[in-house]
Amino acid sequence: MTGSPSLARGGHSLHCKRCLIALPFSQVEVDPSRIAVIFYCLGSLDILDSLGSQSSDLERETWRDWLWEQQISGTYGSGFRPSPYMTPEDFTGDASEYDLPHLVMTYTALNSLSILRDDFSKLDRKGILRFLGACQREDGSFSALPNGGESDLRMLYCAFVISSMLNDWTGIDVDRAIHYIRRCYSYEGGFGQTPGGEALGGTTYCAVAALHLAPKTQGYPRESRLTPEERSRTIRWLVQNQTPSGGFSGRTNKLADACYCFWCGAALCILDAGDLVNERALAGFLADCQFKFGGISKAPGERPDPYHTYLSLAVLSIIPTDHGDDESWKLPRLDALLNATEPTAAWAREHIPAKRGTS
Repeated sequence: MTGSPSLARGGHSLHCKRCLIALPFSQVEVDPSRIAVIFYCLGSLDILDSLGSQSSDLERETWRDWLWEQQISGTYGSGFRPSPYMTPEDFTGDASEYDLPHLVMTYTALNSLSILRDDFSKLDRKGILRFLGACQREDGSFSALPNGGESDLRMLYCAFVISSMLNDWTGIDVDRAIHYIRRCYSYEGGFGQTPGGEALGGTTYCAVAALHLAPKTQGYPRESRLTPEERSRTIRWLVQNQTPSGGFSGRTNKLADACYCFWCGAALCILDAGDLVNERALAGFLADCQFKFGGISKAPGERPDPYHTYLSLAVLSIIPTDHGDDESWKLPRLDALLNATEPTAAWAREHIPAKRGTS
């Protein structure tokens, strides 16, 4: 591919480093989800291979310490809360009903600590298994919090990927969860957030990834989780979501958005259909989404943020494009199931599971 802009690696790295220090005023509303924002920033630096150049040993140690401060334990088990915004910094008591571990934040904390190459000696593995069980609902779905919150395929994916990282599925009812995923399948070919919902690119990725992560079970052998006809229908729906702009839309007849380039593109790769993506058009759309001062936005002309920056880089890592002699576009491969670079995913799978004598 010739004549296209370079990937502004330096600008994107600086954007993420700035957001690790402080968020711009336009994004302060996501501060209560601080761990997720940290993951998008660290994940981008990991993909760009610039974590070492953009941070010192002291900074990385400080980030690790802060992440471990968010691991809390209580009635429902252990996990990571989004941030300490509900609790004074010097508070040492038990977690309240308003300051509980969160499924998404627990998943993104584990990924972030893997990027930072933590040894996970502080991880309360048994407590996390209790927490996962407390989040599972009667219908097989998972809520974000043990006492409620959002309950859809996004949370189910997080529960599955955490179980996969732990290499321990005893905390959840896998067959009941797979049954719930099956109920979310849409006539369009994608998966909705909940049963009967409209097919969405993000939840289709969550469903496809979860079905591939889950271990063998008697109730749902791997070959029965998605029939050949359903797989073909899902692939067709995902491919049709690539718009003439080169980007992907998240729903039928919607505008392209950089984040859906990952959700749809990664789902296609998991289904062994990544070759059906027009990768040149995809790279061209994401190149146009680059902000002149660093970062990648949801669409050309919009302001960037860590979320869209990370997911844009992530899809470029799993669906690379030949840019000739332009080295800026060459990125490490991403593990599409864990949503982490292959070295980081390997670190997670080696260090997060319990070893003999640990809990």
